[in-house]
Amino acid sequence: MENQNPRINNKSPRKFNPYWFYALLGLMIVGIYLYNNGDGPVETQWNDVSTKMLPDGDVREIRMILNGAGETERVEVELKKDRLTKYSDKINVNSTYTGAHFFFFVPKEWDGYTNIAEAQTNLPSDERISPLISKERNYFGRILEFLMFPLILLLFWFIMFRGMSRGGGGGGIFNVGKSKAQLFDKESESKKITFSDVAGLEEAKVEIMEIVDFLKNPKKYTDLGGKIPKGVLLVGSPGTGKTLLAKAVAGEANVPFFSMSGSDFVEMFVGVGASRVRDLFRQAKEKSPCIVFIDEIDAVGRARGKNAGFSGNDERENTLNQLLTEMDGFGTNSGVIVLAATNRADILDKALMRAGRFDRQIYVDLPEYKERVDIFKVHLRGLKLDPDFNIDFLARQTPGFSGADIANVCNEAALIAARKDKQIVDKQDFLDAIDRIIAGLEKKSKLITKEEKRTIAFHEAGHATVSWILEHANPLLKVTIIPRGRSLGAAWYLPDERQITTTEQMMDEMAATLGGRASEELTFGKISTGALSDLEKVTRQAYAMVAYFGMSEKVGNLSYYDSSGQAEYSFSKPYSEKTSELLDEETKKFIDIAYNMAKSVLVEHREGLTTLAELLLEREVIFSEDLEKIFGKRKSNRLEELGLTEPLKYNNNETDSRESEE
Repeated sequence: MENQNPRINNKSPRKFNPYWFYALLGLMIVGIYLYNNGDGPVETQWNDVSTKMLPDGDVREIRMILNGAGETERVEVELKKDRLTKYSDKINVNSTYTGAHFFFFVPKEWDGYTNIAEAQTNLPSDERISPLISKERNYFGRILEFLMFPLILLLFWFIMFRGMSRGGGGGGIFNVGKSKAQLFDKESESKKITFSDVAGLEEAKVEIMEIVDFLKNPKKYTDLGGKIPKGVLLVGSPGTGKTLLAKAVAGEANVPFFSMSGSDFVEMFVGVGASRVRDLFRQAKEKSPCIVFIDEIDAVGRARGKNAGFSGNDERENTLNQLLTEMDGFGTNSGVIVLAATNRADILDKALMRAGRFDRQIYVDLPEYKERVDIFKVHLRGLKLDPDFNIDFLARQTPGFSGADIANVCNEAALIAARKDKQIVDKQDFLDAIDRIIAGLEKKSKLITKEEKRTIAFHEAGHATVSWILEHANPLLKVTIIPRGRSLGAAWYLPDERQITTTEQMMDEMAATLGGRASEELTFGKISTGALSDLEKVTRQAYAMVAYFGMSEKVGNLSYYDSSGQAEYSFSKPYSEKTSELLDEETKKFIDIAYNMAKSVLVEHREGLTTLAELLLEREVIFSEDLEKIFGKRKSNRLEELGLTEPLKYNNNETDSRESEE
């Protein structure tokens, strides 16, 4: 029966802390030392005693201390009480100490009786004193006196380094070369992660299920002469779930799982990284079959000889060399599989990527529409939602979002709903969360003049107009002139989830991006700095069309794209100065064509542009249905195909809800 009395503590008694014993021992040693040396005799010389103390009659008693061999080793001198003030510069006159006040050491040939008698020849016979004989008895005090300082140092060293040697995670001074890998054993009490906990990533899960089968049924493959892969590299954008997928493999296979980051191998001490690699694989072989997971392996796996600012004797390279040796030194079918994750596979060393080390590469891409639906279902489990909530709507609203981004959207929506004192999380909260994550927090305190606000409205209306009219431009979802983050206005589009892009599609997208600058020029006859991000985007896109994708007739089918990622360390370009000038000319040509396209569209739909800008000034936020009322349906209305026109109808309370959001 459980104890019902809350006053009774059922916790186990606290264990004895050995550091209290060490502290007490240290205090005892220091106390004994101070007792023996605080107000004890002060060392002096025989010359001072024979020329001052004895002739002046200041000595009450003088004692010769004999060692074990019967030889005089030292002499102690006790003064008369009324003469202590004469020596106040050497001894503590006010001390309650009783005993010898001075002592001095003597050589073996020193004759005490004769020397002491000669020093008192001027004194009356009744005031002369004779030396007393005493044997050394305080052997412990004498020994402690000489060993006190070394003992204190040894005690300090023992306490300090004992704690360091037990440092957590192998971080102690004696465990500096030990592996920092965290072990998730199959008997561990922690919750296991399986593939059912990993939403989306269907293609990656199908491919990696073979690894699980290798660990569960290795005999099925070895009987046919096959060899179990030694390494599997997970490659993908940040937040796509590479680490979660690796943990799911360990949970499904029900085997020990060693997890550590690539940066854990890197240490300031020479040789520590290689030592940790050896220790990690030694532990893995003892736990075979098991999985070794190295997250962010590019921290140590960067291509050798290409590390800017590092020499050939770099510690990272030594660690990589040891990792290559360990992976290549596995026994056949040892049952140890190395999983590694990185989002910079292009900079990894080729020796690390070869077959026999990392035999397989699994690409973990950004989730597509159906996968985003599954991911939303996982992260929406703990939220109180509107009964009519449409998850498909959210999945279509978040193209290009990773699993981590989707988790952030769900959490941010719940925070916004709580801030508004709602009982449930509705669709508008998720829309506000997406806006905040993409564009930033609303800046209600930012001061904007009427003229600036009008310029911003026509700028954003220009983007919206051109993107709505041009067939291949991304369809518009929403336009706002509410300042968010560093931007004064923003437009939300629904990009196609396509694998290839044609020249016409890229030109229409560039024209839509330049629509804001073109609208300012046509409306006000002048331009502003508000198009900085637009110009940066189109410049980068036009240069890519010319230098990377071979879309320029003059440049031809050439590409100067560096897929190895090593161009950043190069001081020279892979083309001549003449070609460089040609690339600049063709880039400017594409941008000029796109800008003229935007201007022609705006001139043709000047009335609609003005109407849209005035509507923006009135409402601050407009949606795709407002553009449809002004310009009519798009030539290729993907919004209708995706069923996104209905959920984005304008809400008259939109502005009020936004004002109360923060």
